[in-house]
Amino acid sequence: MKDKNKIKETLTKKLLERQEEAKVIRKIVGLIFISLIIIIGGTAVGGYLYVNSALKPVDPDDTKPVNVEIPIGSGVTSIGKILEEKGIVKNSTVFKYYVKFNNESGFQAGSYDLTPSMTLNEIVNSLKTGKVMRKAEFKITIPEGLQLDQIAEIIADHSPYKKEEVEKKLNDKKWLEQLKKEYPNLVTDEIDNKEIKRPLEGYLYPATYSFYEKKPPLEDILKEMLDQTDEVLAQYRDSITEREYTAHQLLTMASLIEEEATEKADRGKISSVFYNRIEEEMPLQTDPTVLYALGEHKPRTNYDDLKVDSPYNTYKVKGLPPGPIANAGLSSIEAALQPEDTNYYYFLASANGSVYYSETLEEHNEKKAKYITNKSE
Repeated sequence: MKDKNKIKETLTKKLLERQEEAKVIRKIVGLIFISLIIIIGGTAVGGYLYVNSALKPVDPDDTKPVNVEIPIGSGVTSIGKILEEKGIVKNSTVFKYYVKFNNESGFQAGSYDLTPSMTLNEIVNSLKTGKVMRKAEFKITIPEGLQLDQIAEIIADHSPYKKEEVEKKLNDKKWLEQLKKEYPNLVTDEIDNKEIKRPLEGYLYPATYSFYEKKPPLEDILKEMLDQTDEVLAQYRDSITEREYTAHQLLTMASLIEEEATEKADRGKISSVFYNRIEEEMPLQTDPTVLYALGEHKPRTNYDDLKVDSPYNTYKVKGLPPGPIANAGLSSIEAALQPEDTNYYYFLASANGSVYYSETLEEHNEKKAKYITNKSE
């Protein structure tokens, strides 16, 4: 009996010992598990904070340019290492994966002036264009409402090319055919119309253009302006289709609005007048088309001017003229696509630039007598 009790005590003791060991093991495993969670969590948080920091500029306040040379044939990895060595990015690996994640490409070899204050997006764009932080050799500013002869003169004044060279290129048939292939949605056979005075009239977008070579090819200068027009119209491709217009027709309508508008004018209302008249098969009767037909730049037309025999004379010919009569800005392009809903068929501008609209000819003549003939407000 004593042996049985002793055996029972021994078994109970061992069981208790095993239970204690199990508790210790569970504690150890629990501590290890918690430690791993802390380590993994800490690593993840640390990694996130590090990557997040590496995506930001090295020094937002340091705008001093640093010259960076990117050799021919450099891949993303080598470019990242160069940028890290130059202090332009914090981490080359983060730069590499940023480029791959955003599917960026088209980096160009060359010499770049970059700063530690630039974002990764700015750096990437710079390496594709070479324009960020580089000093332009010359700039050309094209205002709204200019005709090709005026634009050619501005280009000649600010570039190494003469006005005659610019005008010759703008009328070069071989080059125009090439442009049709390069800009299929913009430059079409419509520019071949024999009634058109200048094929690319209205196609050179008004903006400021910077050039980084002392003498870039003339074609490149002009194509910068065509590129901008193409990009602007691309944003409104659906609206152009809905209006059943071509790019050429849109630029033509926009040019009429641009030439008639003053600083005080509402382009949407002017646009509505033109569309209302077209719908009623009335001639547009807009003076700028007459001056364009005459090939003159002057503030007003006179009665004899209106007699000019030309497809551009909208006093004689109904509908749009054969092509644009000037380059239009964005506000005129938008007005051509979205005219206001009015019943106006007439408008006139007084000497101070105010524009008055009328629904009837009688009302129009009254306003003409008051604000034009009498020259009073």
